[in-house]
Amino acid sequence: MLSTSGNQQHQTPLAGAGSKIVLGFSGGLDTSFCVKYLTDDMDYEVHSIIINTGGFSDSELEAIKRHAYNLGVASHTTVNAVNDYYERIIKFLVFGNVLKNNTYPLSVSAERLVQALHIAEHVKKIGAKAVAHGSTGAGNDQVRFDMVFHIMIPNIQIITPIRDLQLSREDEIAYLKQKGVEMNFEKAVYSINKGLWGTSVGGRETLNSKGVLPESAWPTQVTKHDTEEVKLHFEKGELTDVNDNVFNHPVEAIQYLQKISGPYGIGRDIHVGDTIIGIKGRVGFEAAAPMIIIKAHHALEKHVLTKWQLSWKDTIANFYGNWLHEGQVLDPVMRDIEAFLYSSQQNVSGDVFVQLMPYRFQIAGIESSNDLMNSRFGKYGEMNTGFTGEDVRGFSKIFGNQTAMFMNLHANDDKEQ
Repeated sequence: MLSTSGNQQHQTPLAGAGSKIVLGFSGGLDTSFCVKYLTDDMDYEVHSIIINTGGFSDSELEAIKRHAYNLGVASHTTVNAVNDYYERIIKFLVFGNVLKNNTYPLSVSAERLVQALHIAEHVKKIGAKAVAHGSTGAGNDQVRFDMVFHIMIPNIQIITPIRDLQLSREDEIAYLKQKGVEMNFEKAVYSINKGLWGTSVGGRETLNSKGVLPESAWPTQVTKHDTEEVKLHFEKGELTDVNDNVFNHPVEAIQYLQKISGPYGIGRDIHVGDTIIGIKGRVGFEAAAPMIIIKAHHALEKHVLTKWQLSWKDTIANFYGNWLHEGQVLDPVMRDIEAFLYSSQQNVSGDVFVQLMPYRFQIAGIESSNDLMNSRFGKYGEMNTGFTGEDVRGFSKIFGNQTAMFMNLHANDDKEQ
């Protein structure tokens, strides 16, 4: 039997043997270990739940269900949270053009919060005495899950076997093999989290400051090598059409664009960031559709929003992305920022043309009835119709007047020193 380190501090009564416990379950290495450890070694009644945020097909969900029961869970629940995920979070990440450190579209950090919220609801629904997740003690997910649970289900014990036992992936594999568990352990060498807003890939190459993921580690292989153009239509900031295909919900448009752009290898990168707990982390990700959508949406905004709308949006959205990344989805200030972002999108409608190429893409331009670059008002660098040269002459003098006054007043300061 494995044993915990003994230094875990519990603020709520411990759930005893036989207690009902809800486990957030993905079917991967970490959560598979959790099932066997919690049932066989700790004698809990484990009820697994998977929150689908767009990373699983129906056949994959069915296979995960079978895997959970084979491991020994008392019940398994599947929740389709894809649309909820979009409405609660992704929509505002698009409105804000959110990229963590100008690189990462918050692929995993955003979906963990939706998963935590649904897991907490399930705990209340079935009357469980404890909740468990498979996060390690070295990353952000542990804080995101714990914080949501502390807020949503404050009197429920949180159990985290991987964190408490300080296990490596090799330790987990050895334990499961000893228990006779059959699964693809070779695939388990890489930690892959797939969702609607991108897929993260972690492995030995990302544990150090130098190293790139091999081609085989990327879930989507490159099979397209030509160039094609796609037309994205945004309506009040939301992607509604792709290549004149109109979808019932933006989720369908995102999924359709991912099918087109993913095989180009677009959106692959490695994100280096500061974790909530203070250490730096490195993770690979692929997010073709999210990266294209964010850049296309931003290009459209630059044409239809004013200078100060864009400026304040950047400032507020940067805080929003960072605060969301750190798990603060329930902070009331997030609702205030979302109201601002929603208001900013009322004129963000039009078409954006994007050229897709292997490993990259290029924004070709936009068409919108709200385009402030309308030739009726002038052509940059050539002519204008809204003012004259004399207007600019007077404006330039007034615009720099206070600085001119300051410079005149202090012109001799350096000579006097």
